[in-house]
Amino acid sequence: MTVLRSVCVLGVAGALGGVLTAALVAPVVSGGGMAAMNVANTFVDLPPAPREEPLAQVTRLLDKDGRPFAQFYEANRTAVPLGSVAPIMRKAIVAIEDARFYEHGGLDVRGTLRALLTNTQAGGIKQGGSSLTQQLVKNILVESARSEAERDKARAPNLARKITELRYALALEEKYRKDQILERYLNIAYFGAGAHGVEAAARRFFSTSASRLTLTQAATLAGAVRMPYSTDPSLGRAQQARLKLRRDLVLDRLAGLKQITQQEAAAAKSAPLDLKLRPEPGGCEQSEYPFYCLYVQRELLSNEVFGNTAAQRRARLARGGLTIRTSLDPIAQRAAERAIQKNVDPEDTEVAAEAMVEPLTGRIRAMAASKRFGRNRGNSKNGPKTTFNLAADVAHGGGQGFQAGSTFKVFTLATALQQGWRFGDGFQTPGELVPAQGYRNCAGRAVNDPDSRVLNAGGEGEGGPHSIETGTWKSVNIFYMMLERKVGLCNVVRTAKALGVTRADGGPLKEVPTFTLGVNEMDPVTVAAAFAAFAARGVYCRPLAIQEITGRDGRRTHVPPACEQAIERPVADAVNHVLKGVFDKGTMHGQSIGRPAAGKTGTNNGYTSAWFAGYTPALAAAVSVGDIRGSYRFPLQNVKIGDRYFGSVQGASLPGPIWVESMEPALRRVEPRGFPGPDMSRFGGGHTPGLEKALAEEELRKRRQDGHPMGRRHRRLFEWLLGEGGLEQLLGPPGRRGHHHRGAPRERIRRAARG
Repeated sequence: MTVLRSVCVLGVAGALGGVLTAALVAPVVSGGGMAAMNVANTFVDLPPAPREEPLAQVTRLLDKDGRPFAQFYEANRTAVPLGSVAPIMRKAIVAIEDARFYEHGGLDVRGTLRALLTNTQAGGIKQGGSSLTQQLVKNILVESARSEAERDKARAPNLARKITELRYALALEEKYRKDQILERYLNIAYFGAGAHGVEAAARRFFSTSASRLTLTQAATLAGAVRMPYSTDPSLGRAQQARLKLRRDLVLDRLAGLKQITQQEAAAAKSAPLDLKLRPEPGGCEQSEYPFYCLYVQRELLSNEVFGNTAAQRRARLARGGLTIRTSLDPIAQRAAERAIQKNVDPEDTEVAAEAMVEPLTGRIRAMAASKRFGRNRGNSKNGPKTTFNLAADVAHGGGQGFQAGSTFKVFTLATALQQGWRFGDGFQTPGELVPAQGYRNCAGRAVNDPDSRVLNAGGEGEGGPHSIETGTWKSVNIFYMMLERKVGLCNVVRTAKALGVTRADGGPLKEVPTFTLGVNEMDPVTVAAAFAAFAARGVYCRPLAIQEITGRDGRRTHVPPACEQAIERPVADAVNHVLKGVFDKGTMHGQSIGRPAAGKTGTNNGYTSAWFAGYTPALAAAVSVGDIRGSYRFPLQNVKIGDRYFGSVQGASLPGPIWVESMEPALRRVEPRGFPGPDMSRFGGGHTPGLEKALAEEELRKRRQDGHPMGRRHRRLFEWLLGEGGLEQLLGPPGRRGHHHRGAPRERIRRAARG
């Protein structure tokens, strides 16, 4: 029936009298008389169709393989075209809500009169008189309301609202075809249990899609629309019983309209509801990978690329219906989680966090922490949960970070190699160093600290000759303080900045003499990305969590890596050559992932925190360990972490094993590759006076100690007394042996540089 014919019929009906006409327009609302001609004029002079705001839809996060792991929504809705809705669902909703939908022009006079008579006899609302188009109008007005007052107006049970709704319905019939109206209705309607639209309802009620709904399922959903709250199946058995009654009513209606046979209706009515309620969690706390989710969420809310204002970005995340493919690799993610869980308990106040970053792209493959994400009971700060993204910086939901320790020595190493230092180059080091002169920050201001005294690590107080290799492998503090002074503190800072180094709290880097000893607080994502640049032969890439965004219109926006050549390729190759020795000859000796790797341990002054950052050509990762209550107040000494006791925690004793145990499975499907060899014409040929003799004497001492059983026992006891973790080696289970390098250097800075 056309709109004009609907209006004509309405005019004729108006002649029956004012009261009847008013009741026809709004069956349950009383009103004064209205002349037939006035009624007709009201519905001929139509307004434009109502303004339609984009429907709020679910934004989903996918891993790199396209599997969803988190979602955000203001309304749980996924809009679908009518062709993606099962035909029986279309028939069921039309049958129960507006059987003459395809015959009238937006105003079903016959249906309205029938509803009037039924409701009058029943003394209340027994049957709705609104056409499906009118219901769509009401939903549009509610959805588009910009204030609570507008929403109340759109729902008001009065004659004025009903007339406005009817006029808009007629306008919509002029604007859209019937199938377009039905599609919009199916996507906007609320079905209960938090499901907006037929696709979300199919998922929520039956764990299926709208395109695969069966007869009984379609009848159930169609029956839920009229009373979505009293038939919400997630609320209990009483609601489910009412839902079944509504389902059976739809089946009878379908049979009465000869859309299905009486036998089909009877068979369907005898079947149970067979609900398969699927939870639809929203937000990061209910995500499978909450820390990664939080990083992406903060990126979307803070980056102006995703909206000019914070309010726009929040609305786009909650209502935008975006599909965001991230860089998350579920294999690497699970590997990191399992390695941390194996070594650190969520109840421990000491926390471990790890981030994995892909070289040459900056894609963040994993973020994991020892605590679960969320709030503790009573909002306690101490417990198995945390709301801080321990693997990330403050801007991405993290905390203040931990001092990065000797991992920062790699920036001094790279600076020296850039300036022409060669393998084997070095110098004599004293047993202690007072940084009283020779240090200037990048503003040209002297930042010497004559009140500090820096000692060598782990029993090397007497000093001696060191090259850039042995100084790195043994992580010798004084050697690196002197090397930093020789190459220039500001030059080291510039190298670090070129490799993306920023403080976890977003503040300026502390440009002090102990910069090379890692006085700045860092987060694992930033450190992993910096080390990934060495694996990528000097190409630094900004950490990247989002790869592609697909809008509700299907348009895809690819997010390319943001990379630049931060240091020369030959310099990066030379750094890799030196850092490989950390596994063969240095602090990580005895620990391996079975393929070429390079890295650096980091143990801080007073054991306030410990790190390991390492990489292969395919993947870089950084692991931090510290006390969540405050690393300075609670150093990592004489602590029980997981099921093990530590006299002190060093980079090689806990972060190192976590790194090894996570990188092995993370790379299991990746073909091993080695690093390109260094340019020996540029970097070979260095010399350190007295080093060969010192190394020979050291080797002789080791042989004497290791050659006698009593010597080995005394050596382990000595390490334990110094807090070197020797007790774990002596008493720990065989599966854990080899994770604590005998003689690993113990870094110590007394009255470390301020600022």
